[in-house]
Amino acid sequence: MNLSIHNDARKKSFKEQIVSAIQQLVRFGCSQALSCLFPVVIFASLAITQIIPLPILPRYDWLLIICLLMQWWMMHSGLETRDELKVITLFHIIGLALEIFKVHMGSWSYPEEGYFKILGVPLYSGFMYASVASYLCQAWRRLNVNLVKWPPFLVVVPLASAIYLNFFTHHYWVDVRWVLSALVLIVFWPSWVTYVVGGIRYRMPLVLSFMLIGFFIWIAENIATFFGAWEYPNQTDAWSLVHLGKVSSWLLLVIVSFLIVATLKQVKGKDLAGREAGH
Repeated sequence: MNLSIHNDARKKSFKEQIVSAIQQLVRFGCSQALSCLFPVVIFASLAITQIIPLPILPRYDWLLIICLLMQWWMMHSGLETRDELKVITLFHIIGLALEIFKVHMGSWSYPEEGYFKILGVPLYSGFMYASVASYLCQAWRRLNVNLVKWPPFLVVVPLASAIYLNFFTHHYWVDVRWVLSALVLIVFWPSWVTYVVGGIRYRMPLVLSFMLIGFFIWIAENIATFFGAWEYPNQTDAWSLVHLGKVSSWLLLVIVSFLIVATLKQVKGKDLAGREAGH
């Protein structure tokens, strides 16, 4: 009799654990979905404007207008803060500079017409990079992200700079992405990222989080090229899957994005701590 009661209690406890795990997963998914609002709008706009051509302006210009309106709405609705807008603007500039160079080198192209283009690159393209920064900032705030054993500033900044510069220099010199990837593993191996879901704090190795974000952005890249966001040379005649090797490029770009956001967050945190200590 007692054994039966004990087994029932244990089964109930296991069921409660399953229910709790599902609830936490749903909460985590909702936080991620809200954080991905800007990228989702971009993907939806790419799909809609390809299926239903809009009048008056070329497609690339409509995409720019949609991105600008989305950015304005997120600011005025309170979904983004002024500090986050500064970070997103920085990413827009960084991304646009990279796009202009890569298009010039023939890495990919924007074959459609557009009034708002710089050296063959439509201005909306910078928002695709900005949307990654938007996701990072939103997720950071919603999940109360905290970094454990974060490397020194004097290590992080040169490493992020070297990764970004390699996107340019490998066209003229040796591609050192694998050396940089090894350095990332060495530098960030002891680091963890912690986040809160439903009042419970979890943790994940930082290197694993880099890999997961990079992989999902590669998936997003396949969706984007399918809907004609841009075009690789091997996709000129017909769409094909983006080479898996691009995961390494996106992984390094995500690391640059994460390092910039993390560094700015830490600087902001120190400023706030200093002001509070001053009072």
